[in-house]
Amino acid sequence: MTVSHTGQVALVTGAAAGIGRATALAFAAKGLAVVVSDVDENGGAQTVALIQGAGGVAHFVGCDVTRDAEVAALIARVLELYGRLDYAFNNAGIEIEKGRLAEGDEAEFDAIMGVNVKGVWLCMKHQLPVMLKQGGGAIVNTASVAGLMAAPKMSIYCASKHAVLGLTRSAAVEYARKNIRINAVCPGVIDTEMFRRAHEADPKKADFAAAMHPVGRIGKAEEVAAAVLYLCSDAAAFVTGVALPVDGGATL
Repeated sequence: MTVSHTGQVALVTGAAAGIGRATALAFAAKGLAVVVSDVDENGGAQTVALIQGAGGVAHFVGCDVTRDAEVAALIARVLELYGRLDYAFNNAGIEIEKGRLAEGDEAEFDAIMGVNVKGVWLCMKHQLPVMLKQGGGAIVNTASVAGLMAAPKMSIYCASKHAVLGLTRSAAVEYARKNIRINAVCPGVIDTEMFRRAHEADPKKADFAAAMHPVGRIGKAEEVAAAVLYLCSDAAAFVTGVALPVDGGATL
């Protein structure tokens, strides 16, 4: 069955799997055209196929969010395809740490900060002028519960997600009077490929993370997607600069 196209457009980075894929599917199910972006072309193509198979509208555009020229080209392609950008979910992120702070190295630091922080900054840098020109929009950035608390043996990742919240809150104030709302979601442990990799690398660490939720389980990617769609919806018209935990009570 074909989904009725509303004329609105959403961009999702890190959409080849996990939270990004679930959110791209959720946007499409609401009738939005979706630009699916990732460095993983195969995974991105699979996301597009899932959307199109359900009757939705989607295109894949490859992008390394750490590179200014590629992000600029991504936004240009969104405009070429659809002529506007109503919602952006800046979700691309990595987590590659294996130990305590003093055990990390410079390459690890640069990689995590490059994707998680510079990537969010570059995406907003190129998305905001489009939304300003068209008179409004909504942006949601992926942070983490690690951006709201300490995260032992994940110090660089933790710092990167605190930085995402700093970018989100500052930009929210800067553009609040321009009809552009900017918020963040802070997922707890979610059943994604990233979690499964962490479990394989350190089962004790991953088991502890899964057990930290008062609700007694880890989260689903679709539950984070629902929070993103809420923050982009008219129901959240008076909500900006918020770091919304989607964490089964973990931050309590």
